[in-house]
Formats: sequence, C-alpha cells, structure tokens
Amino acid sequence: MEVRWDPGISRLRVSRVVSAIDVGQVINAKAAANQVEGAIVMAIGMAMFEATHYDERNAMPTNNDYAEYMVPVHADQPPEMDVILLDYPDYALNEFGARGIGEIGITGLAAAIANAVYHATGKRIRDLLITLDKLMDNVPQAV
Repeated sequence: MEVRWDPGISRLRVSRVVSAIDVGQVINAKAAANQVEGAIVMAIGMAMFEATHYDERNAMPTNNDYAEYMVPVHADQPPEMDVILLDYPDYALNEFGARGIGEIGITGLAAAIANAVYHATGKRIRDLLITLDKLMDNVPQAV
C-alpha cells in the first residue's frame, strides 16, 4: 500500500496497491482479479470514507441512505492496482481446489493503509476512519 500526503492542501490519496492473495485454483483469472480489485476499493472505503453517524438523542443513524453515506468513487481509486493471484489449488476444501474469493481480498488492507499513512506522515492513526482532522492535528504551521 502506498499513499500520497500533501499537507499544504490537506490531500491524502492511496496511490498504489499491490495485493498478492492465495485464492486456491484460479478458474477465471480476470473475474478473480476483479473481485480482489473490488476488495481493495472496499478497504479504501473502510479506512477513509465509510462510517455510520448516530443521533445522540435517539441513537438512530443520521446518514441512513446512500445519498448521505460516504463511499469511495472512481476518482478515489488508486491509479496503480496490481493483483497477484497465487494459483495453489486447495483440494482439502473441494474437488476443484477453488475458493470463493468474495471479500477475502479485503483482509488486512485497512491496516495496510494506516501503516502507509504512518510511513508518509509520521502519525499513527489507530482508530478508523483516517480523516484529515486526525492528520492535521498538531501540524506545525508554516512561518
């Protein structure tokens, strides 16, 4: 995971992702890679965009429709996404050696984003979401 941080304009972007994942026997490489790319986008949402906000008076969600719930869009996707599918059949699971990929590609990616943010900024964010206010807290001002 690689991020770009520009404190001058308060811009944080995931710029590059390499995901090597053991998916068992690869039956359709293009579809499998697309599943993992979707999981990468889901992880970006988990780390930087998606959160449910609750009304303190009645504990009801205040962003309870898709118009108010922030999700990553195409412009938020990294320009470089490399997916490496490890083709190791898992015959203990089934006779084809294939696994359902689904969302297993998301495993560990939000933590990888947090580690990349730490590497780029020196700030360890331990609570998701990784927001600009957490990154801008105690930033020395230019003189």
